Amino acid sequence: MDNNETLKWKLEYDKAKVVREIIDDVYDALKVKGYDPISQIVGYILSGDPTYITSYNGARSKIVRVERDELLEELVKSYISNL
Repeated sequence: MDNNETLKWKLEYDKAKVVREIIDDVYDALKVKGYDPISQIVGYILSGDPTYITSYNGARSKIVRVERDELLEELVKSYISNL
């Protein structure tokens, strides 16, 4: 490598991975607090009302960082890949 060349760094951001991690964290928090995680997550996705998600362990603040359509897209992709 010539010392006159400019190095280029590319920061990879795997949005799908982040969304999956958030879904996992939210699911776990809802389960720990005694809620039905599936019903609560569906309620949030359909209504957009973050009060469906517990604030325990930062779950509510995590899920609102992701658009609801991105959540739904990851859930459908996961379902389809497991067929």
